Amino acid sequence: MAEIIQRTGTWTFDGETVRIVPATDKHVHPLRKSLGEVAVPLRAVSSVAYEPGRKGGRLRLRLREGADPLAQVASGRLPDASDPYQLPVERDREGVAEYLVEELRRALLLDEVPDTPCDRFLLPGPAVPLSAGGTDGAVSFDGERVQLKWNWMASESKSHAGAREFTLAELDGVEWTPALGWENGSLRFIPKGRHPVLKPEHDPNCLMLWGIRQARETGGSVLLAAAVTARLPHPAAAHSSRGRTDEAALSLDKGKEASDGAAGAGAASDHDGLLRRLRELGELHREGVLTDEEFATAKKAVIGRF
Repeated sequence: MAEIIQRTGTWTFDGETVRIVPATDKHVHPLRKSLGEVAVPLRAVSSVAYEPGRKGGRLRLRLREGADPLAQVASGRLPDASDPYQLPVERDREGVAEYLVEELRRALLLDEVPDTPCDRFLLPGPAVPLSAGGTDGAVSFDGERVQLKWNWMASESKSHAGAREFTLAELDGVEWTPALGWENGSLRFIPKGRHPVLKPEHDPNCLMLWGIRQARETGGSVLLAAAVTARLPHPAAAHSSRGRTDEAALSLDKGKEASDGAAGAGAASDHDGLLRRLRELGELHREGVLTDEEFATAKKAVIGRF
């Protein structure tokens, strides 16, 4: 057995499974704490490496493509601090890290684990139920149903559509885009037979994620997206069985989406509605509900819709 214990977590390899347990330290990213222990079977591992640095190094575990629903959804876009498959290593533990790497590599060779994409998930994904908050609403998933509810920041098109609910059988997939700096992110659910054409702020199947709230919104939204993805058909299997879409159905679908797009554009041009939102923000600011920073950020977002 090989084990390394560091301030942000512990990695243990028993010859068959890599167990990754996050620490409870306050400096550990909330996403890693929420995800909890991850058990990675050897057959899901593509490679492992130790990257030395001036003040310490980093262990990095790479999984086979399609093996893990979280890695599938995140697609390499998680910050280092929130990535469960990275572990900062202190300088005096470099030897232990290198030993763990050697043991893992030897096991990969002996078991002849292929470095090829998987056609099924080898990890179960995050446990449910899960919920996540966003800029314009909130989403929850109980393992069978996804529910989207909007708040006062939602666009007119979303408010008009009302709360949304999907069973897994009604979904083709889910897309997660992280918020980076001041750039908004999104969590979009794709119903069967639909191809998203609306911008995230107008799509009634999409939750917005504000860049300023990255730390709070990244963890919940990506874990929920991974939990849904884990319970949908694997992308490799879905791709092979989907085939070509019927031209007539595609034409009708595009017509429907064009209509939705026109409605979204109309909502975006509703200056009276945006002015009302600005007044509401001002009232909330005066009443102390919004801080100066929150008011400035919300005001900037609303003005950007003119």
